[in-house]
Amino acid sequence: MVVLDELKHRNKTVGLKQTLKALAADKVQVLFIAQDAEERIVSKILEACSGKDVEINRVESMKLLGKKCGIDVGAAVAAILKE
Repeated sequence: MVVLDELKHRNKTVGLKQTLKALAADKVQVLFIAQDAEERIVSKILEACSGKDVEINRVESMKLLGKKCGIDVGAAVAAILKE
């Protein structure tokens, strides 16, 4: 299992649009979803993951996910990309 702290040091996407693009290109290894993200965002991401071999992890909050990504704002979703 990949830990949240790896987000700062690995190739990643942050945010819905970039993460959806990476999922469509089959480049996502691990997905992180904030528990307080809007349901419409979560459902889009989970639908895009359907049938793909992607590890999905829930994160306590958007604020925490943003911080772990090294940004000063919250993030609903982020993903670590395949090497």
